[in-house]
Amino acid sequence: MTPAAAGVQPDGAAAILAERGRTLERVQALAREHAGLRRVAHDAQLREALTRTELSLALFEAAAGRAEAEARLRAQALSAWRRLARVRPSRRHNRPSKALDRFLARLGSLGQALVIARSGVWRGEGRALHDLRHMAAYARRGARSDVAPAALFSQAAYLSAYPDVAAARVAPLVHYLVRGGFEGRAPASFFQPAWYASRHAHALAATGLSPLEHYVRAGAREGASPHPLFDVGHYLAQGVELAPDDDPLSHYLREGWRRGLSPGPLFDPAWYAAQVGARVGSEPGPPLLHYLDQGWRDGVSPHPLFDARWYRETYPDVEAAGVDPLTHYLLEPPEHFRRPGPWFDAEAYATARGEDRPAGLNLLIDYLLGGAWKARDFGPGSSAAVYLARRPELARTGVTPLEHWARQGRA
Repeated sequence: MTPAAAGVQPDGAAAILAERGRTLERVQALAREHAGLRRVAHDAQLREALTRTELSLALFEAAAGRAEAEARLRAQALSAWRRLARVRPSRRHNRPSKALDRFLARLGSLGQALVIARSGVWRGEGRALHDLRHMAAYARRGARSDVAPAALFSQAAYLSAYPDVAAARVAPLVHYLVRGGFEGRAPASFFQPAWYASRHAHALAATGLSPLEHYVRAGAREGASPHPLFDVGHYLAQGVELAPDDDPLSHYLREGWRRGLSPGPLFDPAWYAAQVGARVGSEPGPPLLHYLDQGWRDGVSPHPLFDARWYRETYPDVEAAGVDPLTHYLLEPPEHFRRPGPWFDAEAYATARGEDRPAGLNLLIDYLLGGAWKARDFGPGSSAAVYLARRPELARTGVTPLEHWARQGRA
């Protein structure tokens, strides 16, 4: 049928065809524009992904650099202390020397004062006669739990742990120096003799000293730690200034804890204090001491990534070990892959960390001291890289992704 037969004029048909062609061109132009916009969006997404990747890499490098700088600071602080610390006279506490101490201990307060003086553990003023009088005065007060000798010795804890000492007719510190130290008894909860002896077995065998006396005479100067929860390098790196005749543990118990200093990488004093709250009053004393004496029994955890209550419930052998959960955890070999809480998968971390992690180092401590930035596929929810890209401020503070996540979840 012709346009005329259909009732359409030839000029009108041409106009319709022309309009149809223009419409088709506009549609094709829009299609090309849409395709171009899609390419632009795709390119933008690629650039954004690359930018996020580059940002994550930069953040990881910054965080890793911070961790390495902190590791150097710990090593430098420990080295500086070893150069500064006063060398104390050593002695061989052999059989005749021990027999002399036992004899002196039977001579009343003056003899007991001489036992203490010979040991070198008394923190006096450095005036021999003056200090000896104070030692004798201490000995005369006997086995009273409210007496605190000027030494790294907790009389109340010693009497509580070893009730037989009260009947020994000597001051508890003298009992430790004459007998207790060689029987494996602990002078205080913050001094673990078996652990210390295992790390200094040769020196103890060569000198015949008790663990406490060895620590005071040599161990402290060498940077030895008296307890698994007290890390000397970690403590000194917080800007601690010690006198040559001081030692890190005494400094912490005397004033460091008041400044909010941390005794070790797995003990956060602010976190611990927030949990303890009003349960111990306004002046609870050193947080580490409170944890070792009472806090762990109450289920209080010293770090966001360590759940004391969860650990005790998950590993029944903790109860039989006779130590607090965190100490038990730190004494376990890393290859046992014990978990400190529900948030840290030790085996998954070891896999993500690879073969370059330090042998024998606790996995959680390795994570906190820089391993987090070398195990990018290990993190809360997905990976540390994703978490860090969303919270870049962590690279500046040094808080690891999993620790930050745990703090939010347990706050």
